Amino acid sequence: MRRAKVIYRDKRAGTLTEDEEGYHFQYEHEYFMEGGEAVSLTLPLQEEPYHSDVLFPFFDGLIPEGWILDIVEKNWKINEKDRMGILLVACKDCIGAVSIEPLA
Repeated sequence: MRRAKVIYRDKRAGTLTEDEEGYHFQYEHEYFMEGGEAVSLTLPLQEEPYHSDVLFPFFDGLIPEGWILDIVEKNWKINEKDRMGILLVACKDCIGAVSIEPLA
């Protein structure tokens, strides 16, 4: 199982998890209760977790493309099909309001 903190505008918005059942995203209770904003229009605020068999398109869209992706794959020796692995190493400082940080 791999987990990541999803940071939105310098606040921990939720947790993204990959396990044998697929992918799960859940907003943090405190973030939800404080009236935080949705990280994506495709992931509106809700208390229930989201589930998907594939990496949610919003998070997949954060992954770099082209020659930058080639560099990430070569430097960290990550298979191009390991989308969660790429997300964990390459999306700590994304352009925009969202960043992804690995959770132990």
